[in-house]
Amino acid sequence: MPKFVIEREIPGFGNLSDAEVREISQKSVNVLKGMGLPFNGCTAYVTGDKLYCVYLAPDEAAVREHARRGGFPANRISAVRRLIDPTTAE
Repeated sequence: MPKFVIEREIPGFGNLSDAEVREISQKSVNVLKGMGLPFNGCTAYVTGDKLYCVYLAPDEAAVREHARRGGFPANRISAVRRLIDPTTAE
């Protein structure tokens, strides 16, 4: 399944409490279930005002629909073309 990096601008997200982050995460998972999409391969990286999510999704349209249904911004969606890690140098 294709992999996407989603940049979400959410002012103050990095300062939310664990309970607030859990609530948002639960909403995201419930939206995915409602769409009939598996919850797999999602990793999120939090900075001060941005959230970078890495999702496995059938296409960009599914990523946009998840954002719309969940009320989450999806300011930039980029398809991952290649993974580079330390083994790339070998």
